[in-house]
Amino acid sequence: MSNIKNAFKNGKAFIPFVTCGDPDLETTEQIVYAMVEAGADLIELGIPFSDPTAEGPVIQGANIRALANHVTTNDVFDLVRKLRKTVTIPMVFMTYANVVFSYGSEKFIGICKEIGIDGLILPDIPYEEKDEFDGICKKYDLDLVSMIAPTSHDRISMIAKEANGFIYCVSSLGVTGTRSKITTDIGAMTKLVKAVTDTPCAIGFGISTPEQAKEMAAHADGVIVGSAIVKLCAKYGRDCVPYIKDYVASMKDAIR
Repeated sequence: MSNIKNAFKNGKAFIPFVTCGDPDLETTEQIVYAMVEAGADLIELGIPFSDPTAEGPVIQGANIRALANHVTTNDVFDLVRKLRKTVTIPMVFMTYANVVFSYGSEKFIGICKEIGIDGLILPDIPYEEKDEFDGICKKYDLDLVSMIAPTSHDRISMIAKEANGFIYCVSSLGVTGTRSKITTDIGAMTKLVKAVTDTPCAIGFGISTPEQAKEMAAHADGVIVGSAIVKLCAKYGRDCVPYIKDYVASMKDAIR
């Protein structure tokens, strides 16, 4: 069984995201420990990339800061090796095809397996082109997480049927970022998913408040939050850890 599925076995999952190396790698390490203590069920680790096309200004800023610190993919691998000494919950990388491809897809995915990464989210890979990475992921027993957008319509069932780990349901069109209101009919989207698969689905993009999290969790198996956490990194820098811990705890409480 996929380790990722464990994240969903105790009720609704809270899935926080953090960009590795923002404000620095030591702080990222402490953030992950704090998020685990606060009740995170699965953690998405962003590998910094110069052109993160799915991200809004908040996470783009985090990528710029991490790259200015000269954080490399190998540094992120070393961070995960450290984290895995104590962190037992599932962890996945969120990054871009070019990061994997330029490193050498087989080498990158092989190292993910070796260091204890459970899955990979590549937002710039459309379903039709996933085979290039999916075959290697299967070989190394890594889940390539599929994303479903509000515009996927007829493709939703097709994508969901073949999904591994969990399904990332994108709540809003456009890029990541906090939104005051989410207008997509999430219920209709998750119903289509549930009709064809028992793979858990989690909703991300735009969720920042406990109220939004609670509302979204009513329709899905989990809630993903990135920009709201990255904003705390930007605002408090190296002092952000307690603020993130409190925030994650409040979000987890909201969806229980």
